Amino acid sequence: MLQVTRLDSRTFEVRVDGPPPTTHTVHLAPEYHRKLTGGRASEETLITRSFEFLLVRESNTSILRDFDLQVIGQYFPEYENEILERLG
Repeated sequence: MLQVTRLDSRTFEVRVDGPPPTTHTVHLAPEYHRKLTGGRASEETLITRSFEFLLVRESNTSILRDFDLQVIGQYFPEYENEILERLG
């Protein structure tokens, strides 16, 4: 289970139920949110779908503890295309 909490306008906390449980700080620039969603999905939805994408590929303990959402594409080049499909 994932819980996404807004900390400020660009920063979110993501809690992933384990085992073991982990907490991650994710930064999301408004421009990147617009690029990926076209305004069709909230920031929280984008981050949730992004973590679902990551958890298929790696364990929660392997996910960086503090990162900018854009960095996912550096590790997984298919990220942006797949997120666009997931968000419809």
